[in-house]
Amino acid sequence: MIHDVTFDLPEMNINPEGDLLLIDKPYKCTSFDVVGKVRKMASRAAGHRVKVGHAGTLDPLATGLLLICVGKMTKQVDTLQAQEKTYTGTFMMGATTPSYDLEKPIDATFPYEHITRKMVEDVARSFTGEIQQVPPMFSAVKHQGERSYEIARRGEDAPLAAKNITIYEFEITRFELPEIDFRIRCSKGTYIRAIARDFGAALNSGAHLTALRRTRIGSLCVEDAIKPEIRHRETPTL
Repeated sequence: MIHDVTFDLPEMNINPEGDLLLIDKPYKCTSFDVVGKVRKMASRAAGHRVKVGHAGTLDPLATGLLLICVGKMTKQVDTLQAQEKTYTGTFMMGATTPSYDLEKPIDATFPYEHITRKMVEDVARSFTGEIQQVPPMFSAVKHQGERSYEIARRGEDAPLAAKNITIYEFEITRFELPEIDFRIRCSKGTYIRAIARDFGAALNSGAHLTALRRTRIGSLCVEDAIKPEIRHRETPTL
């Protein structure tokens, strides 16, 4: 049996004219899954289709704070997206994947026994400040008008331009090789998966992301977010 994950949102008093909802996005659910459920609830309350969007995608394998804009609040999406964000998560040292996380299987392994906590903290400090980052191929960044993840899924590669981002804080919170836990406060446009890639390379090893949680966007924090009810659905294998 394959276990699939879905979720239900609690009954909420949504203002279809304009509202901002803080949702704690579940693991393996997409940001658009959450948007769809909120749109259905808001449209049912209004008696007509209501415009709903989110202010910053979270990957399906990430959890945490997702801002859902309803009605007139969708005009604030760009402003909300521009705010700094805080993440916690785990790097797995000694192995890489094409997606830089658990979405794809391991494609290469590397030694990691030489890595010390001092080396890790030194690299974290070197990543702090304004840096250039090449986005992951498995992302929505466009190359010649096409989403890079569509190119990657065909098994092809394309040169993506590096972008300026800012890492305001990069704290190592646990060092237990091959796992390293972190907390990062960063600017809009930062790919934590790409930090995993570059972090492993800087340590003469490899790394990928095995856990990621967004805890804050600007002054809004996940502790104040609505927590969906998780349901596990079983579907038969073919």
